Amino acid sequence: MFDNKSILITGGTGSFGHKYTKTILERYKPKRLIILSRDELKQYEMQQKFNAPCMRYFIGDVRDGDRLMQAFRGVDYVIHAAALKQVPAAEYNPMECIKTNIYGAENVIKAAIANNVTKVIALSTDKAASPINLYGATKLASDKLFVAANNMVGQGKTRFAVVRYGNVVGSRGSVVPFFKQLIANGTDHLPITHADMTRFWITLQDGVDFVLKNFARMYGGEIFVPKIPSVRIVDLAKAYAPNLELKFIGIRPGEKLHEVMCPADDSHLTLEFDDHYVICPSIKFYNDDHNYSRNLIDEIGHDVEQGYEYHSGKNPHFLTPEQIIEFDKKAEL
Repeated sequence: MFDNKSILITGGTGSFGHKYTKTILERYKPKRLIILSRDELKQYEMQQKFNAPCMRYFIGDVRDGDRLMQAFRGVDYVIHAAALKQVPAAEYNPMECIKTNIYGAENVIKAAIANNVTKVIALSTDKAASPINLYGATKLASDKLFVAANNMVGQGKTRFAVVRYGNVVGSRGSVVPFFKQLIANGTDHLPITHADMTRFWITLQDGVDFVLKNFARMYGGEIFVPKIPSVRIVDLAKAYAPNLELKFIGIRPGEKLHEVMCPADDSHLTLEFDDHYVICPSIKFYNDDHNYSRNLIDEIGHDVEQGYEYHSGKNPHFLTPEQIIEFDKKAEL
């Protein structure tokens, strides 16, 4: 569906953008693949790696609505990946997080509708479900904006959906590169926030594949959540440094002990499919009345039990330390 189409990704010089670009260029023949971000150095470095004739690099910030109006001209599909996402940084710099994650989302929506973009998928996070930190709260607000945007289009064709998933193995700023750097520097221990902490775990490639498939699945208004394994942070440390001492340093500002991707309070809206969940919109769209239990590629979902939540600490699928290493190897491919 992406052959001879124009595709744009905001925040495209990040980990997701690199893997997404590689995947699109290997599998499809896009008319244009546009990387929009605000860091000229990262764009320059990315250009050395991805310089196919279809590639375009736009300097711009999602806070700048006028720039998005220009960048979205003639675009068919948008992935909104730009965000401020470091939890402690957001706690200390709240307005900066709000400007990018909420006002930026609004600008993306306006530009997409004005330019008749066909479909938009916004990347969310497990931290948006029942948020306790500012980053999660801004992403929940962003999710709500993108769902409600399907009512703003009037008779227009643009449709919006959200993809929500957990921690990405090896992504920038994540715990795995942090542990590896400490080990390489000869540390005598690894710092662990809490002995019981768990997280959802996904490879970057699986995240990209999930996003791409949901362009085909979506009607508009869905929050897509993949079924993925969990890890115990203690097991993560044991996987990379089985002989090192673990020192428990306490939970950081705004951090949760466990993560939830489908909250119990949304169980009446949640459908379970073979390999994913869909949280249906809580509002009705005046010009659309979809049966979300059958998606556009004819996959069938069913209601979950009342009160069900998809919780990293209650997940039936946990990775062992050995499986964590295999996941890491897979992530490096």
